[in-house]
Amino acid sequence: MSTLRQALYGFALLASIALLIWGQSQRIEVADTRAEQADQAASAARDRATRSEETAAQLQTSLQEERAAQAKLRGVQDQLRQGLAARQRTIEDLKRENAELRLWADQPLPDAARRMRQRPAITGAAAYRDWLSGRGALHPVGDQP
Repeated sequence: MSTLRQALYGFALLASIALLIWGQSQRIEVADTRAEQADQAASAARDRATRSEETAAQLQTSLQEERAAQAKLRGVQDQLRQGLAARQRTIEDLKRENAELRLWADQPLPDAARRMRQRPAITGAAAYRDWLSGRGALHPVGDQP
């Protein structure tokens, strides 16, 4: 019996070692799978980071272009203001020098011209279209109804 017992113990020992090796191989496979998944996740994260960096670079370039355009527009606006101020000074100088021009400039605008300059506060394209459509037509001065 002791030989049978030793054979059974030997078989049990071999079975437990085989079971241990199989368990370890399963753990290794799971670890490898997790490592592959982690590599894929890291690769996807790197791709997202690269895209984010590219987007940030594009936005930075766009921002610089927009700032340059705004600076250019401010320059044009300053030039227009200076030109307007110069024209207004010229008109005032002419009014001071020329009495006939001063009398003409002091007269009120005709009704037709005054109506052209009257505008309500318009908010949007639809309101502007409605305002244009709702206005009465301007008649020549001699054809007043």
